[in-house]
Amino acid sequence: MAVSFVLRTQNSSGMATIFARVRSRKLNLDYKIDTLMQVDIAAWKKSQTSAEALSKFRKSADGQKLYSKLDIIQDTIDSRLKKGEALTIEQSRKLIEDIVYKEMREEAERQEAEAKRKAEEAKRMTLNKYIHTYRDDVVSGKRMNAHGKAFSISSIKTIKTCIVQFDAFQDFVGKKYNFDDIDLNFRNEFLAYLYTEKKYSTNTAAKCIENLATILGSAVAEGHTKNVKFQDRRFKTSRVEVDSIYLTKKELQAFCNADISKESPGHEIARDIFMVGVYTAQRVSDYNNISREDIKVNDDGSVIIHIRQQKTGATVMIPAKPELVAILEKYNYNLPHLADQKINDYIKRIGEIAEINELVEVETSKGGVTQKTYVPKYKLIQTHTARRTGATLMYLAGMNVFNICAMTGHTSIKMLKKYIKADSLQKAETILSDEAYMKW
Repeated sequence: MAVSFVLRTQNSSGMATIFARVRSRKLNLDYKIDTLMQVDIAAWKKSQTSAEALSKFRKSADGQKLYSKLDIIQDTIDSRLKKGEALTIEQSRKLIEDIVYKEMREEAERQEAEAKRKAEEAKRMTLNKYIHTYRDDVVSGKRMNAHGKAFSISSIKTIKTCIVQFDAFQDFVGKKYNFDDIDLNFRNEFLAYLYTEKKYSTNTAAKCIENLATILGSAVAEGHTKNVKFQDRRFKTSRVEVDSIYLTKKELQAFCNADISKESPGHEIARDIFMVGVYTAQRVSDYNNISREDIKVNDDGSVIIHIRQQKTGATVMIPAKPELVAILEKYNYNLPHLADQKINDYIKRIGEIAEINELVEVETSKGGVTQKTYVPKYKLIQTHTARRTGATLMYLAGMNVFNICAMTGHTSIKMLKKYIKADSLQKAETILSDEAYMKW
């Protein structure tokens, strides 16, 4: 071999630099060059005493690390010398530096590449980063809804729930999804998770999917992704109507006249609050929070209620019917407030006393499976029934649908249609009673 390794020290302990001795009679070469590596002097000298000692040292952790480079140095220089290359000290030094520092350079390059990747990743918007930023912006009020208003408390809650379940689903499947992963297969797997693992109803799962689609729509609009597979009509899942009832005029009269003298005082308050909801056709979040500041009494005695709807941010002005004025005056225009669940409990009981017992077919769902049952109508009365009842009775009375929209806050007749719960015969009779219909 033309290359061997030696220590240039008189010490018997401590660390010393290993030198490569390069010799070739044929090429007239004989010089020593620093390998840039050090070794424990005692261990090195012991390894040089016999072949067995050298073999043992080479197998040790320090020996393996050392000889992984020394062997390459030896083989590389020997190979070049055998080819007749008269390597200068500078050339040998360059070869040794390349070998010794190769791993260090590769590690440095790897770290540099990783840092660059992370920097690019930090700049690039990912799905998970986007949906969490979206949530934070909604909560802080930085992001507005489609109407240019701050999101309502209920909307914020459903958005946060959607994102929580999306995160939980990713943990469940052991995968982080990005924009390009969102397609019908993802939708089906996520939906199955909501049904089987979370035991969500059809409507709750549908709302979660709808919220995710809305977030993705914003991401597309803002240029973060071009994937629009979520816009496929099959992506969203259909809902089951669970709160579609309204009280007929006769049922509403029975509800108002029900003898609740033996019930707690909360029942009367709940009935009055509910009837305010009927006369205003508002959501419970609005009609259960009317205060004196929302009510204006004109010089002619007419009363106008100003409501800024929590869900949409829209302002509606509602002329109060005499029946509504009577309720407001009863409380000196300071309508009491009850928890929604309390109102639901009380008005169901009042409906039972009023014998609103018509059997109603109800679709229920669990885990995506729909079932039909029949229940007495009073059991279905809830706070939202007031809004549906008000809108439907206004329609059946022949009130102009545009005026109904002005009261309810719906931005289109199409949106209002969901709240008109009259059957086909009732609608036909309403059309016939419209004088304009007979003239056109």
